[in-house]
Amino acid sequence: MKDSALCTDLQQQSAGQELRLSLGKLNGSVPVPKHGHWLRRLLAFLGPGYLVAVGYMDPGNWATDLAGGSKFGYTLLSIILLSNLMAIVLQGLAARLGIVTDRDLAQACREQYSRPVGIVLWLACEIAIIACDLAEVIGTAIALNLLFGIPLVWGATITAGDVFLVLLLMRFGFRWLEAFVIALLAVIFCCFAIQIVLARPDMGELLRGFLPQAQVVMDPAALYLAIGIIGATVMPHNLYLHSSIVQTRAYPRTEQGRRQGIIWAVTDSTIALMLALFINAAILITAASVFHKAGRTDVEEIEQAYHLLSPMLGVGFASVLFAVALLASGINSTVTATLAGQIIMEGFLNLRLPPWARRLLTRGLAIIPVIVVTSLYGESGTAKLLIFSQVVLSMQLPFAVIPLVSFVSDRKLMGNLVIGRGISTLAWCIALLIVVLNVKLLVDVFRA
Repeated sequence: MKDSALCTDLQQQSAGQELRLSLGKLNGSVPVPKHGHWLRRLLAFLGPGYLVAVGYMDPGNWATDLAGGSKFGYTLLSIILLSNLMAIVLQGLAARLGIVTDRDLAQACREQYSRPVGIVLWLACEIAIIACDLAEVIGTAIALNLLFGIPLVWGATITAGDVFLVLLLMRFGFRWLEAFVIALLAVIFCCFAIQIVLARPDMGELLRGFLPQAQVVMDPAALYLAIGIIGATVMPHNLYLHSSIVQTRAYPRTEQGRRQGIIWAVTDSTIALMLALFINAAILITAASVFHKAGRTDVEEIEQAYHLLSPMLGVGFASVLFAVALLASGINSTVTATLAGQIIMEGFLNLRLPPWARRLLTRGLAIIPVIVVTSLYGESGTAKLLIFSQVVLSMQLPFAVIPLVSFVSDRKLMGNLVIGRGISTLAWCIALLIVVLNVKLLVDVFRA
């Protein structure tokens, strides 16, 4: 009775406007045991973190990680580690916001800010979604080309059909969607675990790569790739996504129930993001130990890496493993982008479109530049477009991070579950670092 009363109250809030539950019927649809061993409750919460982690290892990451590893060896491993730690903090805050307020980040922005500000934030989110979709289109098209010989233009066009896959999975329930994503993540993990064994990296140099180095800031080329890695890793749309999908769990909508929900949700996302850290690091380590070590500092394109891996490692199936992992990554990323786009549009505009219409709209906007660039510049153009899309994502980050941190630091909004001063300071430092790096990049670009 209390839970239904709470839902009724929430729907009557927001200045007289109807506040719809995030994700509608999927909200609270996954049961969570109230008693029994803690492992059962953790397993009930496992899933949203992996959907979020998909965005941290999508094809956009591949481009920046490959370029970073081939050009600078293990140096940018420190950036991958830093961005992953930042992601753990920010995703934890996104989960907290959703669990405590029963709102996703887009809904919170619509309620807390004026309409003009909300429209600006919505447009920034849409740009981020398109940039993310752009990376997925390119990555999936490249994988289809490498494995089956399908031309890039046709491969990009085929990706529009992934909407039907998402719709099919959603019909069976949210757990089926999560199971599909986790299965493909396992494929990616296995492929790169084998690649690491084959590459035999120098462990001393590898470990030193995780230590911060001045070259990353002083060298404009390294900084450009570093910001691309941050943009590819800490994705703005993932913050909106996570704040919504954690609400699919049927935890008690009480203060104690929310406290427990925060613990399990943060544990879930932290475990999943450690998997993302391994995969991102594995891509860069493979590039550093195979290409950079041999003096091939020019490997920036996924196709180059595919064609060089087998002959340079002396193992015929190495390139196939690489392409299979890329295809799994591209397919997986379409699922999370679909959900994120739906959540952002519904939250900011209180407008519901059929999932297939929303997906075809964003995918169409991503396919057009891929087809144009491929037609004019060929495969080399798509590689540059891929890295550029990740820098665009990084530029959009402040528009998601700053509202998120301000909301979870607001006692009026969060009540007794507001974050502490220490976490708040850390979160604001992360937001400041993102802004400073972006300003530095813009200055370097205009000076060039």
